Amino acid sequence: MIYRTFGRTGLKVSAAGLGGGGFSRLGLAKGKTEAEVVSLIHLALDLGVNIIDTAASYGTEEVIGRAINSRPRDGLVITTKASPAKYPSWELFTPENVVASIDNSLRQLQTDYLDVLQLHAVAPHIYEHTRDVIYPAVLREKQKGKIRFIGITEAAAYDLEHKMFQRALAEDDIWDTAMVAFNMMHQNVRTGVFPQTAEKKVGTLIMFAVRRIFAQPERLKQELGTLATEGLLPKWLADSPDPLDFLVHDGDPSSVIDAAYRFVRDEPGVDVVLFGTSDPHHLREDILSLTKPPLPTADRERIVTLFGHLVGVGIEAPKNVHSAVR
Repeated sequence: MIYRTFGRTGLKVSAAGLGGGGFSRLGLAKGKTEAEVVSLIHLALDLGVNIIDTAASYGTEEVIGRAINSRPRDGLVITTKASPAKYPSWELFTPENVVASIDNSLRQLQTDYLDVLQLHAVAPHIYEHTRDVIYPAVLREKQKGKIRFIGITEAAAYDLEHKMFQRALAEDDIWDTAMVAFNMMHQNVRTGVFPQTAEKKVGTLIMFAVRRIFAQPERLKQELGTLATEGLLPKWLADSPDPLDFLVHDGDPSSVIDAAYRFVRDEPGVDVVLFGTSDPHHLREDILSLTKPPLPTADRERIVTLFGHLVGVGIEAPKNVHSAVR
């Protein structure tokens, strides 16, 4: 496993972070039993993962609590989220809502403290409410010992240009961590966010590194065909039966997903790449990708050249997420 320093928190975290949301929600969304999910989490920990990310709205805090209850707490970094507004109606929550959410997370996770409490899915237009109304209440909970560090996450599908982070990082120095969307075909974070997080030593967690588009060849081919028709990609990509086969050569990378994870992991400014799955075999493959050597330089440069101008490809959120008072 590769371990990194998580920004100014000083925490040592695995580059591979287990995500409790996404389309599978660790398998709960696919009919897996809690025992199976606990076993999956234990496998990730046994393979060197030490950071787990969740949120109450994901419905996975309780099962994560069961899984980590048998492991030394000081060897884990647990991050969860509370939302300053209902998503996606943007009805603003009160500080009392958020404090109640934090207390519920502590109960569900069976822990006395959260390593990181992230304010969740903050769209640009609710940033002031988040900073001026919600953050002070969370800071008081931190002072009580419930939270070690405070972070913030973007509402990726509603903020493809990362405007919230550009404002938050320029105006304020209160955020210890940042969760941001970044993948092979949505790279604007490279210039729009990472220079600022690096300057302020803000720890980064990456979401959307691999979602359905990279895991479903037919869907990927269709999307690339549309982009080529719009003049955003070369026509040869649309005409190819396997458009990204140029990345898979001589067994390294071993797949498009392998290349996608490694491309994101080695971008300067990235600390943790979140992955999620319901399948032990896929979990092993994802962790292997996130521990392999860097991509060949030529492959990395070609990804940047071909796709560096694209915005929003592969940024899709599961339905019925963030509906709870978080």
